[in-house]
Amino acid sequence: MPKLKKAVSDTKLFVLDTNVLLHDPTSLYRFEEHDICLPMFVLEELDNKKKGMTEVARNARQVSRFLDEIVNDAPRNIDEGIALQTDMHKNSTGRLFLQTSFIRQELPHNLELGKADNAILGVVIGLQHQHPTRSVILVSKDINMRIKARALGLEAQDYFNDKVLEDTDLLYSGVLELPGDFWDTHGRDMKSWIKDGHTYYQISGPLCGALFINQFVYKEDDAPFYAIVLEQNENTALLRTLTDYTSTKHNVWGIVARNREQNFVLNLLLDPEIDFVTLLGQAGTGKTLLTLAAGLMQTLETKLYSEIIITRVTVPVGEDIGFLPGTEEEKMTPWMGALDDNLDVLNKNDEEAGDWGKAATRDLIRSRIKVKSLNFMRGRTFLNKYIIIDESQNLTPKQMKTLITRAGPGTKVVCMGNIAQIDTPYLSEGSSGLTYVVDRFKGWEHGGHITLLRGERSRLADHAGEVL
Repeated sequence: MPKLKKAVSDTKLFVLDTNVLLHDPTSLYRFEEHDICLPMFVLEELDNKKKGMTEVARNARQVSRFLDEIVNDAPRNIDEGIALQTDMHKNSTGRLFLQTSFIRQELPHNLELGKADNAILGVVIGLQHQHPTRSVILVSKDINMRIKARALGLEAQDYFNDKVLEDTDLLYSGVLELPGDFWDTHGRDMKSWIKDGHTYYQISGPLCGALFINQFVYKEDDAPFYAIVLEQNENTALLRTLTDYTSTKHNVWGIVARNREQNFVLNLLLDPEIDFVTLLGQAGTGKTLLTLAAGLMQTLETKLYSEIIITRVTVPVGEDIGFLPGTEEEKMTPWMGALDDNLDVLNKNDEEAGDWGKAATRDLIRSRIKVKSLNFMRGRTFLNKYIIIDESQNLTPKQMKTLITRAGPGTKVVCMGNIAQIDTPYLSEGSSGLTYVVDRFKGWEHGGHITLLRGERSRLADHAGEVL
């Protein structure tokens, strides 16, 4: 049965601010049956932003291309709106309205004339008067713009379509604690066997349908149980016990796991079948140290990867210190203090080497680690590399896609960050590229995720993280 089109009075009219289009160029097609309006000031601001090689300039040019395609197919009289529906965007049944005439609507006297934000608010007020029975809503990523709109009695919203989750507490953690009666409810027809030093359990029961592939399950009691889910469907699941990296016998470049989650992380990082790992956690949980230790082990000892490539978003915490001299590697060095700090820790573990031995080891390690800038990643393909993307909470979903698709055969990508420390404007915990990939990759057989909970840096750092 075909879906009946809603009456015009039931659909809303959304007025888009420039920052929404610059944030997500496809937002033009994201409002389904509702209509959208672009004020003339928005088109002028897009024109001003299109020059340059930044992500904002690229998005501005993409929006212009989309608008060109839409307007080219439009009838001569565009006052009645232009249909947004195409073969690629079948859900966009609304229409696009461009401001073709000056809206003679007086703004309150305390709003400065000629300012783009105020001109857009004037358009919203004018449209509300023209369509008194219709819901006219301003959509903006600018909090102050939304506050001004509400102060004028206008309806205003944030742009929600890019949000993966409304509440980041619902984000997949990669870990599940098993209930106390787990073996009673899931162990009746259980099969188990030992292979390559690991015990495998074929279980069946009600919890199996809620598990994800490469999710870690654990049970803390008299006989602690830690395992990873290898296969699952609605009724059955296959679990495999883990390598215990809390033991010095299984140390990784001199590092041992200090807690349960760190043990899970090392099991993911050292599994050659896992190509993509995401690590979430606050400062001091050991994300960088564990990732580097696992990378050095697989690059210098087992020779699984040819080199380690580290990159991160260069967003300063304070004032920007300006342009830096030197090569790409030298320019990135000030941003990589965390790398040097962790290498100091990894290099101290060999007490017998002496000063000369430690210096030689450090030179060998640095020769295998390349620091790259995000700006030069487009078009590259990395073969047999161990790629670390640090501070990835500051990446947009589109930037994250650009980076992860650089991976060639035999390459492992590790993304880590803390979504509580986002420094990029217009990104929130729900719309960060890190949140996006954690949600999209869960359950993939060659990907894994862990949220680290316990800080292991120092008692001072742990206490500061709790009370400040």
